Amino acid sequence: MNPQALMDGLVAGSMIGLGAVGVTLTYSILRFANFAHGEFISWGAYFALVVAGALGMLFGGLATPIGPFSFGWALVLATLVAVALNGGLALLVDALLFGRLRSSRSSVIIMVMASFGAALTLRSLLEFIFTSQPLYFSKALQIAMPLGFGIRATPDQLLSLGVAAALVVAVHLLLSRTAIGRAMRAVSENPQLAGVAGVEVRRVVRIVWLLGAALACIAGVSAGLIVQIRPQMGHDLLLPLFAAAILGGIGSVPGAMVAGLVVGLAEAFAVQLVGAEWRAAIAFVILVLVLLLRPQGLFGRVE
Repeated sequence: MNPQALMDGLVAGSMIGLGAVGVTLTYSILRFANFAHGEFISWGAYFALVVAGALGMLFGGLATPIGPFSFGWALVLATLVAVALNGGLALLVDALLFGRLRSSRSSVIIMVMASFGAALTLRSLLEFIFTSQPLYFSKALQIAMPLGFGIRATPDQLLSLGVAAALVVAVHLLLSRTAIGRAMRAVSENPQLAGVAGVEVRRVVRIVWLLGAALACIAGVSAGLIVQIRPQMGHDLLLPLFAAAILGGIGSVPGAMVAGLVVGLAEAFAVQLVGAEWRAAIAFVILVLVLLLRPQGLFGRVE
């Protein structure tokens, strides 16, 4: 078995894990599976692409690659702007769709079906604006560096792993050490009781949308930087995202990241063992096994 699959799985798993953190937060607070979350990954990547292109045209020096990486400061600044734009998009979708459904006390199945419709709409808009042609942040070729034991990685891949790890630690600290984190956990346990206790539930909901969209944006930028940018990129990651969220345990940020790495590694080694055509099925198999054997996930609590 090729040991390079280990690095490939970790890189893919870091993207899946970041997206899964957003999924698990949305589910634990809003109580429905948001199938439009994958599209926020795609929109985040395209937001960063457009802003980076504009900055590169206005300030050519910002497009010069930073050290060993394939991108310049234009992409770094564009990612910050894209995080804000993606958060605004998530709030807009919530205001136009999910917020109104919550106000009318719609059932969970209605919310889920609405998220399917939102996903189709967002994906179609991307295809209409940018077409289905793959795009890239940079076409510069990077030479993979040997890390030992037959494993090689590019600087972009190592940066992606480091950023994912730092973000998961930051989100975990936010939830466990801050007032807004305690408010989010209170709403997750019992929204009505949290409201009675003085927690501003609407504010918590807005923060959850912003946080989930920000993490999805970073995942999209990482995927676009290492692979390519396509309108379907978020849709392709959707099943692995939910598999990781459920495997890690709904509401557990470290669990979602660990499970994302597990799913990514399982997919990478499956390519080596049974072929690339079975890669997409691995997340589904993991999802089914978790639901059958341990529904609460690795780090979840039995309810």
